[in-house]
Amino acid sequence: MFYVRIAVIWLLICSAYAAAQENKFVGFVSSASPEATDVGVSILEQGGNAFDAAVAVSLALGASEPPGSGIFGQTVMLVQPADGEAFVIHGSTKSPANIPENVTRQQLRRGHTATTIPSNLKVLSFAHRNYGSGDLSWEQVVNPAIEIYKNGFVVGPFRHGAFVDYAEGLKSNKEVASIFLKRDGSLYEIGETFRQPKMAETLSQIAKLGADEFYKGQIARDIAADMAENGGWITYDDMANFPDPKIVPALKTTYRGYEVLSLPPPFGGWIMLQILNLLELETPEPITEDNNQRRAALLNAMRLGHGTRVHDPAPGFYDYEDYINIKLSKEEAARMLDHYKNGVGGETTHFSVVDAEGNAIAVTQSIDSFFGGFAVHPKHGFLYNNYMQSFRLEDDGSPYVLKENEMPLSSMSATIVKKDGDTQLVLGSPGSARIISAVAQVTNYWIDVEQDIEKAVSTNRVHVVPNDSAYIEDPVVESELLKMLADYKFNLVRPTYGGTDPLSAYFGGVHALAKENGKWTGAADPRRDGTAKAAWKEED
Repeated sequence: MFYVRIAVIWLLICSAYAAAQENKFVGFVSSASPEATDVGVSILEQGGNAFDAAVAVSLALGASEPPGSGIFGQTVMLVQPADGEAFVIHGSTKSPANIPENVTRQQLRRGHTATTIPSNLKVLSFAHRNYGSGDLSWEQVVNPAIEIYKNGFVVGPFRHGAFVDYAEGLKSNKEVASIFLKRDGSLYEIGETFRQPKMAETLSQIAKLGADEFYKGQIARDIAADMAENGGWITYDDMANFPDPKIVPALKTTYRGYEVLSLPPPFGGWIMLQILNLLELETPEPITEDNNQRRAALLNAMRLGHGTRVHDPAPGFYDYEDYINIKLSKEEAARMLDHYKNGVGGETTHFSVVDAEGNAIAVTQSIDSFFGGFAVHPKHGFLYNNYMQSFRLEDDGSPYVLKENEMPLSSMSATIVKKDGDTQLVLGSPGSARIISAVAQVTNYWIDVEQDIEKAVSTNRVHVVPNDSAYIEDPVVESELLKMLADYKFNLVRPTYGGTDPLSAYFGGVHALAKENGKWTGAADPRRDGTAKAAWKEED
């Protein structure tokens, strides 16, 4: 009997091995919802490349994580193609062409006046048209999101938390409430199914007629009419004249012999790169344990990097090369650390995709705050973004000042890490300014502490803002770290929202892919509802 059991086990092992041999790895996806990850995997398994999958995942996230992104938001792609230099598909939104005088801060925060001209569908259409495999049509990559809008998704803990945290805003607008609340006005609970039939119809139009229907067709006219009726500033001409995204070079620095790539202004990637430069100089010998010394070093580097963004911003969002070259130099990092030691002093979503050809894409997209400006199109059902709140009303000489046809400030920091020309790490995060901090410390952990992407993503985080407030995620702040905070004149803050102890969604939601031991693996941030999954295809 014993030998029979051994024989059976051996047959099962052989069968599993044979099945594995019949399947070919075709890619990996990590995103903030299991529905969107499954869509990306399906597209890869159907023969699509990373760009096809990125388009499908982007739209599926709008359907399955609606508080964080959607077709009236912005989408930015950091791309490391299989061959050649990394580049950015620069998908910033822009302010309307006509803005009245005497604008108030409240007008920029909520409602129709808070929204910028969206880039999402322009970016997705451009990426599919220029870089897609050619094997899957526009309809084929859009249809999975339509099915999610139509059939719904099961509400998970993080998405339920967003409904709870922003219940007041959802109830403040009748049209918003009709979509995001149940008929009796109550919230969707964990385990219940949430559907958006209006968006299913809208996206079906876009699938059949293309993105131009949204920018130049009947949907664009409907947007202009809704804006005019509700005092909004976006016109039909704003939509029709919105350009295709530009291709710009990725910014680069080095960290411990790795090449690190990220996003230029108006995004936050260049600050994240500066933080890594500061870390490398402050700790010439890597801190190889996740300890209090590492946290203190991170906080010091973050304070300087975030301070640069506030007090010494890029002079503009278009002609920034000379300034950025200086700011990302090792000499500048040394100067900043020397001055420091001598006493001189919203919401989003992210996903990562790789394919078997070697294309790697890090995509961050947003409608800015959770649920954007708490305004929806009554017929088409999409949430308007509230990126106008990113502008400053006072003219302080920075590029962040409110003006017409301008890009808003963004913290997006999609990042790709390479070693000897080989792509090793693809990541990004939501979380407003915490994006920059989250991406920097996950990258630092993976390179300095341990090349285990799941641990790198799930380890407790820190964050600091230029007013010297230090945010600590650890459940218990040890006395040693408290003393370090006092020595460096930090004020300890303990955020309380957005997750279950000991993790908090306040500290972002990193969705990452990493090549470990020669094979791709992935991690979805446990602070969110997402998943990471490999795609396999049967060998012909």
